[in-house]
Amino acid sequence: LLGAWRPPPITVRMPTRRWAPGTQCITKCEHTRPKPGELAFRKGDVVTILEACENKSWYRAKHHASGQEGLLAAGALREREALSADPKLSLMPWFHGKISGQEAVQQLQPPEDGLFLVRESARHPGDYVLCVSFGRDVIHYRVLHRDGHLTIDEAVCFCNLMDMVEHYSKDKGAICTKLVRPKRKQGTRSAEEELAKAGWLLELQHLTLGAQIGEGEFGAVLQGEYLGQKVAVKNIKCDVTAQAFLDETAVMTKLQHKNLVRLLGVILHQGLYIVMEHVSKVRPGSVTSAWPKPSGRGWTPVGCLSSGRRPRLSNMG
Repeated sequence: LLGAWRPPPITVRMPTRRWAPGTQCITKCEHTRPKPGELAFRKGDVVTILEACENKSWYRAKHHASGQEGLLAAGALREREALSADPKLSLMPWFHGKISGQEAVQQLQPPEDGLFLVRESARHPGDYVLCVSFGRDVIHYRVLHRDGHLTIDEAVCFCNLMDMVEHYSKDKGAICTKLVRPKRKQGTRSAEEELAKAGWLLELQHLTLGAQIGEGEFGAVLQGEYLGQKVAVKNIKCDVTAQAFLDETAVMTKLQHKNLVRLLGVILHQGLYIVMEHVSKVRPGSVTSAWPKPSGRGWTPVGCLSSGRRPRLSNMG
């Protein structure tokens, strides 16, 4: 008397927001066996939207890590998370400041090859010390200031501590072993890990730098290309300034508006690269003179750019 029972149809809730070309999104699931034309990805990967398909539930996108292009379902994507401005967030969680050599040895226990930290030199104010665990010992390398650069062996020079740590993480060079794992200072959080988790950490290998197109308070602004998209790039090489810009970057992740030049992401290499979308300049003063100029650094309008007929604010200073 009773017919065969059938389960009710499952309704998949699709995102209501439509993402414009150039938007970076995070994949919510894994898709490692794609059909022809589809994009392969893992959960947490970053992709750039290239175009929306006629079927509104699909996009064509480019994978940040592999550089491959393909189709993926809108339901597999989410927006990148805004980064919280947190004083504990550090570009250099391995920097322990003013601690003694003995305290550094205690921090690097138990022994682990490649475990490291950086501290200020007590004997030579202004210099630093790279402390590396190797075997049963902790080796202390004095980091010297030479002509505005940092060096251990006076053969290889670095523009800042971040540059030095990046180098010795790839090549042991003059030290006992490659830097493998940082010993974080208590109470700090790794900005690199948080940026990657939220989807704002970009890959240096996909960035091509071109001519200078402007000058800001903290350095030149360069035109570039990231995964085929024109971008404007600022490289901040000073450790302290880069750390200060981290708070501003966190604010920029929250401000994704059609009248603001969008932050595309950041790259950690020889300091901090801030990568923004690139649009054409309009006549200086034509629009910015109408905007209030609040005191203090940060979101003072320093330029007004135009894409089509829509004025857009930019702060690359």
